[in-house]
Amino acid sequence: QVQLEESGGGLVQAGGSLRLSCVGSRNIVSINNMGWYRQAPGNKREFVATVTSDGSTSYADSVTGRFTIVRDNARNTVYLQMDSLKPDDTAVYYCNARLREAKWRGWDDYWGRGTQVTVSS
Repeated sequence: QVQLEESGGGLVQAGGSLRLSCVGSRNIVSINNMGWYRQAPGNKREFVATVTSDGSTSYADSVTGRFTIVRDNARNTVYLQMDSLKPDDTAVYYCNARLREAKWRGWDDYWGRGTQVTVSS
């Protein structure tokens, strides 16, 4: 189990930047996948970026080249650096941890409460 807490959201103008932080309640070195997802009003929660335990990253097409996900295992923290923000990036951003706690039930997902990102034009 792990508890996750996001921070860093806020209001920013288009073209600006924000840095989101996700702090885990425990060591995250062994967590298979840490990531960020977002949900805008009326939309489903969508994938943004993930980073594996060995440092491999993956990004949604919509954010590739603008967002960067980084692990800081010493601080039990995952960051999402967001540059060149667009109004379409407006959403609640959620931190996710995916790990295998029981082989018989597959992956376990843990979520933070979310942090609001609003991009104005």
